[in-house]
Order: sequence, then C-alpha cells, then structure tokens
Amino acid sequence: MDIQENFVNKVAASGLITFNLEEYYHTGERVVYDIKDNLFHGLMLREKDFRAFIKTHDWASYTGKNIAVICSADAIVPTWAYMLLANKLKPYAHEVVFGSLETLESVLFTKALAKIDLNAFAGERVVVKGCADIDVPISAYVEITSLLTPVVKSMMYGEPCSTVPIYKRKD
Repeated sequence: MDIQENFVNKVAASGLITFNLEEYYHTGERVVYDIKDNLFHGLMLREKDFRAFIKTHDWASYTGKNIAVICSADAIVPTWAYMLLANKLKPYAHEVVFGSLETLESVLFTKALAKIDLNAFAGERVVVKGCADIDVPISAYVEITSLLTPVVKSMMYGEPCSTVPIYKRKD
C-alpha cells in the first residue's frame, strides 16, 4: 500500500512577515556614567574641579560604547555639567543619553527602528515576534506598532503559529 502524505507548512504559506525586534539590538557595550563620582564630598559639583577632570580624563576609553549618564546622589547638578559630559563623550561613544540603562535601551531601539524602510511592509500581514533571546524593552514594541500601523494590512504579536491580533486595516 503506497500512501503518500503531503505536509503543508501553513505558516509559510500564509504570507505572514515576521518582524524580529532582536535584529535591531545594538551590540555595543552599555555603560553607566554616574556623575556622583565627580561631586565634592558627594554633595555638590565644583566647576573648577569638574572642568579639570573634563580636560584630563581619558575619553577614548568610551569608544564605541553606549553611555547612560546619571547622578545617583541626592545632589543638585547644573545642566551644563551634563552638557560638558555629552560633549566629551559623543566623539567616542556610539550613543550618549541622560537617564538609566532602560532609557538608553529605548533610545537605541528607537533610533534603529527609525531607519526602517516602511515601504517594505506596505499592505503586508506582519507578526511582531514576541519571544526574544535578549530583553527587548516594551518601548520598542510600542515604537514598531506606531511605525507599522499606518502601512500594514494587519499586525499581530507573538509567533506565526500563535498570534494575538493587534491591528487590521478596514478596507
């Protein structure tokens, strides 16, 4: 008895495009620069001392890194101090932001997603992949939803075999 079975990959035949946010993860090292280390007695920033530090510090050690600038001390730090840090870090660092590592991650994803050619998704059925090997911030899911909604036919979240509907264009 010759029984021939045909297996059909319904996911492959569905025409769904899987959008994997992991592909937009910047692999550069993440570093927190805590300005508290520049405070006098942990309380205040002295301009003369800070400017001397700015001139002598090895800024090249931040080459290619992603920097989150914070102040973890309960101190008043003038805005110009953060501006001086950004000015010295930017020629070396890949990215410099004010805020936590979470803020840095959001900015990295937002900038990467802004470079997407949305025309490639025009009228398509897209699944934004839900499972990731890296920690993709929720802000990246919100950003890609905002970017894709105006152009896609439909958008889902999850895996092609198990999705949650997010958006469907009314034709």
